[in-house]
Amino acid sequence: MILIKNIGELVGIVPAGVLRKQGDEMAETGILKDAWLAIEDGKIAGFGPMGTEPAADKVTDAEGGMVMPAFCDSHTHIVYAGSRDGEFLDKINGLSYEEIAARGGGILNSSDLLHETSEDELYEQSMARVREMMAKGSGAIEIKSGYGLNPADELKMLRVIRRIKESVPALVRITFLGAHAVGRGYTHEEYVQAMADMMPQAAEYADFVDVFCDEGFFTVKDTSRLLEAGAACGLRPKIHANELAVSGGVQVGVKYGALSVDHLERTGDAEIEALRGSATMPTMLPGSSFFLGIPFGRAKEFIGAGLGIALASDYNPGSSPSGDMRFVMALGCIRMRLTPVQALNAVTLNSAYAIGLSDITGSITPGKRADLLLTHPGWTLTRLPYLYQTPFLRTVFLGGRALE
Repeated sequence: MILIKNIGELVGIVPAGVLRKQGDEMAETGILKDAWLAIEDGKIAGFGPMGTEPAADKVTDAEGGMVMPAFCDSHTHIVYAGSRDGEFLDKINGLSYEEIAARGGGILNSSDLLHETSEDELYEQSMARVREMMAKGSGAIEIKSGYGLNPADELKMLRVIRRIKESVPALVRITFLGAHAVGRGYTHEEYVQAMADMMPQAAEYADFVDVFCDEGFFTVKDTSRLLEAGAACGLRPKIHANELAVSGGVQVGVKYGALSVDHLERTGDAEIEALRGSATMPTMLPGSSFFLGIPFGRAKEFIGAGLGIALASDYNPGSSPSGDMRFVMALGCIRMRLTPVQALNAVTLNSAYAIGLSDITGSITPGKRADLLLTHPGWTLTRLPYLYQTPFLRTVFLGGRALE
């Protein structure tokens, strides 16, 4: 047994069986001061106030540091090749995301680079990003395909993601996003059919199917067709929706039982109503809003309407080139006006729910994986997003083992 003692604040305590937070629950989390936590067989064995701690084989003295659940990042595109820093200059010079895409940049640029990169090299480049994310506190990561844009290269991406999943102590979930853009050499109809046809192959690797249901990309009709093809192969939907326009992506996602609908920078009351009573987690990506200068999601209004929200990084080379979930949490507080507790729930339990892992990780709950962050002494939950650039991490525990 491993014991962490003298914890200044143990935060993110959630009762067993609670898989997500919604509405007023978003403002609630268990906090225990002057605490201990025990780890056994890679799981949280128990916790309590100092003075009641059990004997242990190994003891870590937190020295007043905070312990919290590791971050869960439920939306990333971190398997990509090369860099798109040239497009960064285009953005500085005033070109929009849509204008860059129309000039052959954006997703198609990443597709060209990926096509020219060997599978081993793609794995090495992507693993560097995964290691960075784990070192910054992410213990569960969703990774999408979507830069292949033809069956062979999409499968190459899926193989690389599976290899990552088998190589790291973080929990990894795999999403097939063949419908990210129309690949070169295809008509729109030909490409949708090609992605539908490869669904059985994708299902050998993936947990989820995703579609970029937005203006200039894929329609609600396309999305329905692809989600039905995915469902026939056992793939549950996760949808890109309402980044560029109010697209109908939220409604089609809810209709097909999507685990999450992501982006949501542009939503109206109809989207909130569609989500009421559903099992779908609204997921907002403030890093993309920050980098692109587009609206932030209406997080407070969603919560006020009784919904939960998750926050994720959208780590990708074109619109959110960062996987720092602590910064995502800070943006949730600074730009979306979430309280630190609401933001904590959005980047831990609810983001774990958005990838089907909240029964395994995402909170301080006995029996869950010991995916934990131990801070330097003196840190509190409020200081985490407030002092958003000050180093705070002392140790990352994934599956109960300290990350080296």
